[in-house]
Amino acid sequence: MVEAPAGAGKGASPSKARTEDRRPRRLSEIDHSSEERISLGMKELDRLLGGGLVRGSLVLIGGEPGIGKSTLSLQIPLGCPQLRTLYVTGEESEKQVKMRAERLSGGSGPDCLIFCETRIEEVLDQARAIQPDLMIVDSVQTMYTDSVESAPGSVSQIKEVAASLLRYSKESGVPVFLIGHITKDGYIAGPKILEHIVDVVLQFEGENRGSYRILRSIKNRFGSTAELAVFEMTGKGLREVENPSEMLIPMHEEGLSGAAVSVMLDGTRPLLIEVQALVSSAAYGTAQRSATGFDVRRLNMLLAVLEKRAGFHLSAKDVFLNMAGGLKVSDPACDLAVIAAVLSSNFDYALPGDSCFAGEVGLSGEIRPVGQTDRRIGEAARRGFKRIYVSAYSALDAPVPSGIRVVKVSDVPELVKSLFK
Repeated sequence: MVEAPAGAGKGASPSKARTEDRRPRRLSEIDHSSEERISLGMKELDRLLGGGLVRGSLVLIGGEPGIGKSTLSLQIPLGCPQLRTLYVTGEESEKQVKMRAERLSGGSGPDCLIFCETRIEEVLDQARAIQPDLMIVDSVQTMYTDSVESAPGSVSQIKEVAASLLRYSKESGVPVFLIGHITKDGYIAGPKILEHIVDVVLQFEGENRGSYRILRSIKNRFGSTAELAVFEMTGKGLREVENPSEMLIPMHEEGLSGAAVSVMLDGTRPLLIEVQALVSSAAYGTAQRSATGFDVRRLNMLLAVLEKRAGFHLSAKDVFLNMAGGLKVSDPACDLAVIAAVLSSNFDYALPGDSCFAGEVGLSGEIRPVGQTDRRIGEAARRGFKRIYVSAYSALDAPVPSGIRVVKVSDVPELVKSLFK
């Protein structure tokens, strides 16, 4: 990856791009080896984008109000003084942006131009006159075009504005960041075609009352969508968390029941996350089942497996499950840790703090192997764990790192005997 020199992208104009050779070309004739990516000065964001920002790309960032979308979009030009950036805001005044910039960096980007405007024709006219290296639009829902007779934020306005920005970015080679609002259901507001038009969709997750934010790649035409980046919101903006396990591993004293550590994979990144369970007698006659960050239907399935295959009667008890750090977990490898945490709380018996789990639980009570077990074991060893429980059917392709013991279990009863003997 190379960093963009100042003024890169200035030579490309719409007329020049349109008059280039337009004939159909054979796939073998197309050369992409010289494609340069722009470093944004944030390692985690560069990695999430697939190695940096591609010229002429259109990137959409969505998330809850106050979660950090505008903060991230302003930190990018402040952290890349070599990029001539046009920051278009339809939601804030120039003074508000200046105050936020001073809070984030104590100053302002030397070549960051602020433009308060909502009419897309005026925005594009200024962009073609300035010829920036990067353009940021906050937000797409506030922009409107004269060609559509409807209010800003309507379906037709969002569609036309996004199409205009797409044409500009492809013709000029200038990458464009769009900030997008989301609905109460967590989806990008506006027509679904907005997500089809853009090249990359990034979405913030996490509680905005907490300090950690997860930026996930939902769509990426230039890289993998199986990636995430973790940030911490501080008084000076978003801080990259290069080791996300630091926010997910236990933050309490040892000896507490109902806690187990799972080694999960989110995309290609191994993470250690604490699974917390609380089992108590049903206070109102009907047992409650509640899960935060975990599919409650899968929790019910695992509890049914415990009752049917291992003989634990939990039907008259409340079961509450929580994934630490506000992360939403979909990796089936967390099943084993969920079972261990539930049994630990039920028996009021603390599990060893140096043990972790990685395995899927089937309906017959068998422990099934999960993908990339070697990477999970390696991550657990690097974090100082001494023991990891995996499926007896897991095939290990790499030597087990020193300092950690792999305990293989075939089913839930065998796990119970190993943990609570």
